[in-house]
Amino acid sequence: MITENDYISGKVLLIDKPLHWTSFQVVNKLRWEIKNALNIKKIKVGHAGTLDPLASGLLIICTGKMTKQIDHFQGQLKEYTGTFILGSTTPSYDLETEIDATYATAHITKDNINSTTQQFVGQLQQYPPIFSALKKDGKRLYEYARAGANVDIKPRTIHISEFEITQIKGVEVCFRVVCSKGTYIRSLANDFGKALQSGAHLSALRRTRIGEFNVCNALSVNRFISKLSAVKSNAT
Repeated sequence: MITENDYISGKVLLIDKPLHWTSFQVVNKLRWEIKNALNIKKIKVGHAGTLDPLASGLLIICTGKMTKQIDHFQGQLKEYTGTFILGSTTPSYDLETEIDATYATAHITKDNINSTTQQFVGQLQQYPPIFSALKKDGKRLYEYARAGANVDIKPRTIHISEFEITQIKGVEVCFRVVCSKGTYIRSLANDFGKALQSGAHLSALRRTRIGEFNVCNALSVNRFISKLSAVKSNAT
């Protein structure tokens, strides 16, 4: 039976983050549920890699002493699947903000889309989105963006191991990407649109793998809470 010591000694939990939740909200919810179910007054809980609210998928949650391994998990290769929409852009590079410009797509072919992926495989310099939680001079970039301020953003070195197109449905392009820590798939969408002499933004994103951990083995937040409730019932 799972006990208080199991979580304090340290557990690695695989959670399938739902849409519209922040990674921080998932951590707070699980911390509260663990403390309540096992009568723990204080416990460390953290996640190994943020997912945007508009993304779903694998979130590694570490408890207790396993929080020391967070940096290790964050450094693992990550796999994502998702969808780009060609012909339009948004300031956030995804659906968080409204479309700000439209572009021609008649010149884009399926062969063109598939061959363009080759430009984004290997070591790259990528500019993070202005709508991101990265800090500059003590403020989050999205704070500058929402205030309409101009910010000088430095590019970062990333590595994309695999980039394949899995389906093309009109202006919807489905993809799979394997990449390094620090890669913004929203920025990849924006850059991909530019490379096609058009525009693009991210409309769906799901993290499917981090290192050897797969979302297939992850629990939903509700399923995790149900298992905790069963532990609490058995203890009483």
